[in-house]
Amino acid sequence: MKVLIALTLCATSLFAKDVDLAKVNLNYDQKIIALTILAEARGEGNMGMYAVACVIQQRSIERKMTVMEVCLAPSQFSCWNGKGNIASKMHDKKNLFAAPQAEYAAQLARVIWGNQALERKVIGNANHYHTTDVKPKWSKGKDATVTIKHHKFYKL
Repeated sequence: MKVLIALTLCATSLFAKDVDLAKVNLNYDQKIIALTILAEARGEGNMGMYAVACVIQQRSIERKMTVMEVCLAPSQFSCWNGKGNIASKMHDKKNLFAAPQAEYAAQLARVIWGNQALERKVIGNANHYHTTDVKPKWSKGKDATVTIKHHKFYKL
């Protein structure tokens, strides 16, 4: 099974449209936000991507940080973890903008970057989430506000 997944990922990357980040119609902050949404939830449908955008916005409000700062905060979103600077990480993720879900992620990024309120009540004003495949320490003994596809959302 792991081999099949690896082959699928390789084939997908071979045929992926090469995206020029300079031509993506978003400012730098919006690109970070859209890439976060895409990397974290592009397989979760529009509602899953909306929910992740809600968490980003909720954290921004609670922590008095910009939405870009929330996205890039250390150890907050797995897509930005690891070695390398932000520019190299963005370059590694640039082909996410060729995904069919990219335009919706870009719309969400523009909305929350522009401080337009999302309806965060749909996720119970959650400020954390994780995939249903893991059980992080911080979720022990906590009740999820909602589960959307493969993500559980929490208000901590």
